[in-house]
Amino acid sequence: MTIDDKLLQKMRQDALEIFHAGIKAVDPAICVPQYCSLKDNLFIVEKKTYNLDHYDQILVLGAGKASAAMGAALENILGDRITKGLIIVKYGHRQRLNKIDIAEAAHPVPDENGIIATQKLLDLARLSTKKTLVICLISGGGSALMTLPAGEITLKDKQDTTTALLACGATIHDINTIRKHLSQIKGGQLAKAVYPSDMLCIVMSDVVGNDLSTIASGPTIPDEGTYGQCLDTIHHYRIEDKIPETVIEHLTNGKNGLIFETPNPRDPIFKCVNQIIIADNMKALLMAQKKANQLGYTSLLLSSMIEGETKEVAKMHTAIAKEALMTGHPVAPPACILSGGETTVTLKGKGKGGRNQEFALACAMDIESLANVVILSGGTDGTDGPTDATGAIADGHTLKRAQDTGFVPTDYFINNNAYPFFDQMGDLIKTGPTCTNVMDIRIMLIR
Repeated sequence: MTIDDKLLQKMRQDALEIFHAGIKAVDPAICVPQYCSLKDNLFIVEKKTYNLDHYDQILVLGAGKASAAMGAALENILGDRITKGLIIVKYGHRQRLNKIDIAEAAHPVPDENGIIATQKLLDLARLSTKKTLVICLISGGGSALMTLPAGEITLKDKQDTTTALLACGATIHDINTIRKHLSQIKGGQLAKAVYPSDMLCIVMSDVVGNDLSTIASGPTIPDEGTYGQCLDTIHHYRIEDKIPETVIEHLTNGKNGLIFETPNPRDPIFKCVNQIIIADNMKALLMAQKKANQLGYTSLLLSSMIEGETKEVAKMHTAIAKEALMTGHPVAPPACILSGGETTVTLKGKGKGGRNQEFALACAMDIESLANVVILSGGTDGTDGPTDATGAIADGHTLKRAQDTGFVPTDYFINNNAYPFFDQMGDLIKTGPTCTNVMDIRIMLIR
């Protein structure tokens, strides 16, 4: 192994350490106690205090990839003061809780277990009274997990709609606006179910800009979207032929005033609701940046709000890496350039992968033969697309290694088939469920 090879391996290890430092910063076991504490019988949540003597019961409701870990952290604080609860998690994200029940369901395309669990959650919510404190634990993934179709819409209708929206490259905002209007619980309808109870919502953000109405489709947040906007989105992406007729009919009836809209910001039910975000992408990026500095890199945090088509975002990142390598701008090597947010992939092939793996492959093709450049992209939830990888890592020698083995990288890229490419290269990153979810972390190391 040459000195350069040793340096490259060290950089790859550094990238992984930086990535894991970012994930650790948004671990619910760390984040929940940072914002929530108990003093005698006073439950203190940031600047608001709940006197538990005023309540007959405490119900805990929730959904999302991080919600079970959030529930465990909350139980450590409140213990037997919790009366009962129900949290819906993605398969494989279950944790053992004492007072809160756990139900598992599918993500990102909902399944029958999601419907059953959501109906139970809504039934439990409706048991609340004026003397109930409802604590809602929400994290990314909650939108697909809390599934209870409205009207005549079936589960398959929702599955087909979600699949079509994911495949066309629709933004998470577009997807969630439609989800709210096909649901009995999203778009503020859970808050409506518990009114007039006091409701505290503890949230981990997985959306750009921390828009509470978008996280898990805002089950406790006023909805400013309309049925008409849902139809506009479907027309914009030209997927009318891929959306079930029952969905189009339901949205059309809503637009024509035949179905009630979701609760809007003027609805008095929201006066009883308090929201707090305990973790987001920036929090993860800042800790990743701190780790990079400790490892001897000069760091630059670009943004936590990067969206757009994955392959185009990759080109922008590699252009910055090349500039840093060749001119020392915007940061001189040894450098760590970080970014976050969540990109989208417009599927044209039938391969296997996710946005982070596609990002890494696009970067690998653009930094071919560049010495001492390492790029990592990973999802903080441990899952990238419909795969068991959280992302992938690439460097300036990735393409040469692939070509020496007989791979044609462009064939994998054109077919959206990054997973088997990096699997064969040994460059997939697999963490398993991380029990958190704050979008993606992208890391570029340059020496």
